[in-house]
Amino acid sequence: MVSTGPTASTGAGSGGGDRIEVVVGRIGKPHGIRGEVTVDVRTDEPDRRYVAGAVLMAEAPRGSAFSARTLTVARTRWHQGVLLATFEELGDRTAAEGARGVVLRTAVAADESPEDPEEFYDHQLVGLAVHDVDGTHLGEVAGLVHGAQDLLRIRTLDRREALVPFVAALVPEVDVAGGRVVVADRPGLVSPFPEDEAAGPEAPA
Repeated sequence: MVSTGPTASTGAGSGGGDRIEVVVGRIGKPHGIRGEVTVDVRTDEPDRRYVAGAVLMAEAPRGSAFSARTLTVARTRWHQGVLLATFEELGDRTAAEGARGVVLRTAVAADESPEDPEEFYDHQLVGLAVHDVDGTHLGEVAGLVHGAQDLLRIRTLDRREALVPFVAALVPEVDVAGGRVVVADRPGLVSPFPEDEAAGPEAPA
């Protein structure tokens, strides 16, 4: 995956039974004219997740016309540190362009954890208490938003929603076993700006 620091996320989705869906990548731009694409890897085990014949679940971004629900890995190769993948369903550059932004998922055992202790699946993070570096309780992790930059979605104690970039500078500690995440809070990040806090909720007209 592309690491954003010690708290980088591999991502996850919802699943049933003893298996869950986890994000393993996001399709980037086409490479060449034969359907090959770049992949923003979101797993610390790319050689395991992107083996030839692997069928990955495909989630198109909002507004995309891409309709395939799954993509089958035909072959992969590394080029200057970037994973290039060819999928059986993407036969040419036009098809590859149409798949840009598609999030790729696979199913793993519900009790599985990434091999890297500094990587996390979404389901491990949802529900963790969020504290400031001074120990102040700010709320809890409600989810993650995946994109070019992963964001922690935090539900605050006063029922607001805050989005915090999931990078080490802003999320210096994740303690899954201890049930908490530490956020280097500042006004406007999780806590409101002082003037907004002082104003309080607007009175009804």
